[in-house]
Amino acid sequence: MVKIGNVELEDRPLLLAPMEDVSDPPFRAICKKQGCDLMYTEFISVEGLIRDARKSVEKLDIYPDERPVGIQIFGAELDSMRRAAEIVEDAKPELLDINFGCPVKKVVCKMAGAGILQDIDRMVELTDYIVKSTNLPVTVKTRLGWDEHTIKIEEVAERLQDVGIKALAIHGRTRKQMYKGVADWTKIGKIKENPRIHIPIIGNGDINSPEMAEEYFNKYGVDAIMIGRASIGNPWIFREIKHYFKTGEILPPPTTFERVETAREHLQRSLEWKGQRLGVVEMRRHYGQYFRGLPHFKPYRKELVTQDDPDKLFEILDAILDRFAETEAIVTPLVLSKLKG
Repeated sequence: MVKIGNVELEDRPLLLAPMEDVSDPPFRAICKKQGCDLMYTEFISVEGLIRDARKSVEKLDIYPDERPVGIQIFGAELDSMRRAAEIVEDAKPELLDINFGCPVKKVVCKMAGAGILQDIDRMVELTDYIVKSTNLPVTVKTRLGWDEHTIKIEEVAERLQDVGIKALAIHGRTRKQMYKGVADWTKIGKIKENPRIHIPIIGNGDINSPEMAEEYFNKYGVDAIMIGRASIGNPWIFREIKHYFKTGEILPPPTTFERVETAREHLQRSLEWKGQRLGVVEMRRHYGQYFRGLPHFKPYRKELVTQDDPDKLFEILDAILDRFAETEAIVTPLVLSKLKG
């Protein structure tokens, strides 16, 4: 068992990484159904929260069937972080997470996200302040360092643990790398070998298959693995990894029926949570991922990303099922009828 604050997770848990414009309530619900153990919201600007900005406040939404959930915030000013932590506490997540890892320039230039890796003392001060300002368990997500010359993650882990965080998620790249190159998990593994470290250490970066998840759990000794980009358009990765852990077998890829059913559910949840206009527009980034690899899919994709009428979108999804499921014996007429009903 892995324990983060009051959250108890099964051994070798799988976490959904916080991803801007991706890990919203509709997508989190999909990942939860596929076996994700703990999820984080999109990162939320503390300045937006304390100013009651609509987009920031909406990100606080949590639905009962997706718990446990951590709400992630980013900022650089002590008072703003404290006030935002109070707002987050009122939303009643299981965890409050601080983002010290986002490499995006508009965040970094304000000394937030990965920008604070240039000032470790400030990072520790801010974390200490937040831990003392909330009743929620506080976790942190960060990177190895600002660049290859300033990798101080072992010091960071010890100091953040000392001020009271309950878990540390580490992306195995520096800010300078952004998402390029290969994530270096050896430095994450060294933190797990440190006898002073007793909080859960969560590894993040490049996990994209059941075999890799198994290998990295065993090789680096992390308490949990956080999956981000590999889950986009492929929420089934959580069930595939868990099945592999239990049986050593690789599950077959999702059928066309499963792809269509998941896209339909995602669209429906997006419409309910965001309203028709945003629900339609913001789903467009997902279709190509859900149906990646289907031959001659381009005409359908073009329709999906240009159509504004939700009813028409569901009809297009039905047409995709009709077109591609004929070759999959697993999809029976009864199941097909149920989906369209």
